[in-house]
Amino acid sequence: MSKYPITVVGAEKMRAELQHLKSVERPAVIQAIAEARAQGDLSENAEYDAAKEKQGFIEGRIADLEGKLSNSQIIDPTTLDADGRVVFGATVELEDADSGDIVTYQIVGDDEADIKQGKISVSSPIARALIGKYAGDGVDVQAPGGVRQYEVLGVQYK
Repeated sequence: MSKYPITVVGAEKMRAELQHLKSVERPAVIQAIAEARAQGDLSENAEYDAAKEKQGFIEGRIADLEGKLSNSQIIDPTTLDADGRVVFGATVELEDADSGDIVTYQIVGDDEADIKQGKISVSSPIARALIGKYAGDGVDVQAPGGVRQYEVLGVQYK
């Protein structure tokens, strides 16, 4: 099975969520199931059904996080020596050739991507077009609305 790239921050967030699910959410749902069982007839007990459904969700999420963490390759952008090249984990400042707008994106793993925070997935069209480029390079990105042109203004590893 192949490894999936993830930043140090992304891995820490996953570990924190996993810890929270195991130490807080799981015991709470077990308690809720026990209380619902104590009420008697389980066939018509909505609280029991809801608690069991929540337990299934929690256990599924725990398994999902454990699987992702075990198959991830944690990459620390601060330790990269990419000679100014855009690589996974790099923060890239771009200028839109048409509008002149300047945007900054960090290239992260699929699970950490959040465009509102300026984090784009390594598998997104813009990230794939940026990988391997240097400051000053022009980049053509195939977007849903057509080809967009950008210029790489700067690359940082933070």
